[in-house]
Amino acid sequence: MNRVIVVANQKGGVGKTTTAVNLAASLTATKRRVLLIDLDPQGNATMGCGVDKQAQARTSCDVLLGECSAAEAMVPVVFGGFMLMPANQDLTVAEVRLMTMIAGREFKLRNALKPVRADFDVILIDSPPSLNMLTLNALVAADSVMVPMQCEYYALEGLSALVQTIDQIRSSINPDLVIEGLLRTMFDPRNNLSNEVSAQLIEHFGDKVFRTVIPRNVRLAEAPSFGKPALFYDKESRGALAYLALAGEMIRRDEEPLAAV
Repeated sequence: MNRVIVVANQKGGVGKTTTAVNLAASLTATKRRVLLIDLDPQGNATMGCGVDKQAQARTSCDVLLGECSAAEAMVPVVFGGFMLMPANQDLTVAEVRLMTMIAGREFKLRNALKPVRADFDVILIDSPPSLNMLTLNALVAADSVMVPMQCEYYALEGLSALVQTIDQIRSSINPDLVIEGLLRTMFDPRNNLSNEVSAQLIEHFGDKVFRTVIPRNVRLAEAPSFGKPALFYDKESRGALAYLALAGEMIRRDEEPLAAV
């Protein structure tokens, strides 16, 4: 496993940051070398790792603007064991400045990661909940896209828009980009609509839908306020166990070549 995976969905509140942080911790628990990149100006992944987003000398903003190397912006996560490239609201400035660049603006993150790719088994990117210049940089830098989504009414429509975006990027900029998988999050099996949407996802995307389902879980929701992944907040919780199962499923899948959707 040597891959850059962006966790993306233009719809907010679907569990992107929760997935990025907890998957990073779970993959690290399986002895993988992991880097988590926070590419959201809200900096929620940074705070969820117990890192003060306002106290960082270097962030992903500096990396995108070429003001420091990727290695210089990394900090270790105490409760997790992986490395983090933190973010804060300065990323908004980076996005504006990238927009004014004439050429090469979408390749900034990809180029910055080249010197450190070999140092990690998995690089996870937590992207903002919109298809902006930051998300574009993440998609161009990535090998694959993990799509967390709730099984609700608007989910399929939003998913089709994201798949179209991925297709456009694959045909124009990043021909190797594939869908890593669709992850059902905050899932409640007692909800009939959730089960119906889940069945539609499997019907349309087949084995691209992860078998692992992330349940709606109080411990997962509480963990960020303690600055810890759920694995270090309550390792026996259903949420922590689900992300460990997801890491295991990804490792098993890795034995088979990724197929483009």
